[in-house]
Amino acid sequence: MKNSQTLTLSKKKYTFHVLDSINAEIEVTENPYQIPIDNLFTMAARINKKRSFLFVSKVLGKHLPIDANKGLTTAALLAVRFLESIKGLECREKERLLFSFRQGGEFMEDPFIPPHINPIVIGFAETATALGHAFFACFQNADYFHTTREELVNQTPGFTFEEEHSHATSHRCYVPPELLQNNREIILVDDEMTTGKTAVNIIRSIHEQFPRKEYTVVSILDWRSDENKAEFFRLEKELGIKVKVVSLLSGTVQVQQLRGLEEQSHEFNPENQIEMSIEKVRLAQYFTPGPFHDRKNVPYINDTGRFGLTNAEHLSNQQKIAKAVKFLKEKRSGQTTLCLGTGEFMYLPMKLAAAMGKGISYQSTTRSPIYIENQEGYGARFGLTFPNPEDWDVTHFVYNIPPGFYDELFIFFEREIEIKNLQPFLDGLAPLQIASVKLVFFSNARGE
Repeated sequence: MKNSQTLTLSKKKYTFHVLDSINAEIEVTENPYQIPIDNLFTMAARINKKRSFLFVSKVLGKHLPIDANKGLTTAALLAVRFLESIKGLECREKERLLFSFRQGGEFMEDPFIPPHINPIVIGFAETATALGHAFFACFQNADYFHTTREELVNQTPGFTFEEEHSHATSHRCYVPPELLQNNREIILVDDEMTTGKTAVNIIRSIHEQFPRKEYTVVSILDWRSDENKAEFFRLEKELGIKVKVVSLLSGTVQVQQLRGLEEQSHEFNPENQIEMSIEKVRLAQYFTPGPFHDRKNVPYINDTGRFGLTNAEHLSNQQKIAKAVKFLKEKRSGQTTLCLGTGEFMYLPMKLAAAMGKGISYQSTTRSPIYIENQEGYGARFGLTFPNPEDWDVTHFVYNIPPGFYDELFIFFEREIEIKNLQPFLDGLAPLQIASVKLVFFSNARGE
């Protein structure tokens, strides 16, 4: 029987059976806030020769729909853990945030990390761009940027690094060099570490051009083996640096591949289609176009963090978000609404979704190909495949949208796109019986 249920072997040991194909044995060694592991993730089988399994987060808003407030709260709990375990300071926000994580409720942003702690925070694309941004928002004195898989027109990245196990391996960083020409601590934020090689790679890339003494790696999950941890120690000795690690849950994972899997077609019944209205919603009046643009001459916006953000700019962005929320609330017509970020463009859609009212779920499209199987507890029960409307050379996916569940969809794009480029996605949506689709654009073509 196919399943991916969690079987408890003891208080700290768990086994995931993934589609009768993979056995993942997990032993939890640290869980400082006593968060049940099934509150944080489930698992899926990924279509990737480099790594056959995927931890499917229940708090990121990537592959699974979440309450956006819970995603923001998770990032804040990571900031609490950083303050306690790395800086040795008590955090007055901890109990409130733990209560919010367990019970739900609207996230109240309140930067609580004091100004004498002034790191540079870097979020990893594509999965951790919102997590890194929301973590950065807890600081009173920090700078933030996220890596990107995108290649900017006529622009050379300041530095690059590789993520070997990923479906799209190359990361680029488009930030002014003066942001890194200092001795400030760098904090790297990712959703999970399995080997830690991505963190090692980016530390090497940064250190080659912008050496410093102190790095911290923050992730929700840390599954590094003893040998992986030893690689961090070797890196410290080689470069003469300190690398500290923060997580909400750590332990070890042993994966056994039982058999291979074949991709299957999962077509929905076209007879269940209903008429779908499509509306363009433009938010360019609320956000700031930047100097960089795509091949269609549509500008990227400054507010994402891709090109760097200060705390002052972040606070200004919160005012823009509040105005945009008011506008979007007036556009709502459904009772059960999905807000969908796209690729790396996750934080602003998450913040908007968190404030748009009740009956809203949030998640994002992704580059990660995963096996689909409609089994209880499995991490990818439904799925759509389509060309990225912003770059048809890249395949995108969206998972876990059940037919007939949502009556309204807001899909958020950083840059305005042509409807014809979105048609394959809209065709895939048709059998899901979503009556109303709003295409939300944060910037328009120059001159419009």
